[in-house]
Amino acid sequence: MEHILERATVKRVAQVLLDSGIDGAVHALTDSARTAQAAAEALGVEVGQIASSLIFTLPDGAPLLIITSGRHRVDTELVAATLNVEKLGAVDANYVKAISGFSIGGVSPFGWVTDGVMTLIDVALGDYETIWAAAGHPHAVFPCTYSDLIRVTGAQEMIVSTQ
Repeated sequence: MEHILERATVKRVAQVLLDSGIDGAVHALTDSARTAQAAAEALGVEVGQIASSLIFTLPDGAPLLIITSGRHRVDTELVAATLNVEKLGAVDANYVKAISGFSIGGVSPFGWVTDGVMTLIDVALGDYETIWAAAGHPHAVFPCTYSDLIRVTGAQEMIVSTQ
């Protein structure tokens, strides 16, 4: 699995980790981390510790990244109401790849090919000392803290689910 660490997308994330002073290194997993549950099982951690990077569009077509805890689903109506917009738009795999530079299942919260994306972070992730996020490939993850994610992404803290 070490060849995973040589992928350009994974190297891009590793460089952001290094440049931003995040202590965690990218780990290659034998099992896929395409879902929060799969990642948690592979790492032996709670599903809530998995930071899923989900992409939507705002009504004006701009991308929106929501970094959410794996312990629940994003309530798009709640987020739209909080942002005072009509609704959030769904996106497909091609859009995700074009806007982030990552394929679904490996979308990192940073290291994107697009700058200036509005980013929200689920306050539920603040419940954990260590958070694990995708590192540019479905078999690559890295550990960090809630404050690391806010600092590096510039994310706005928000309640994104009523669960």
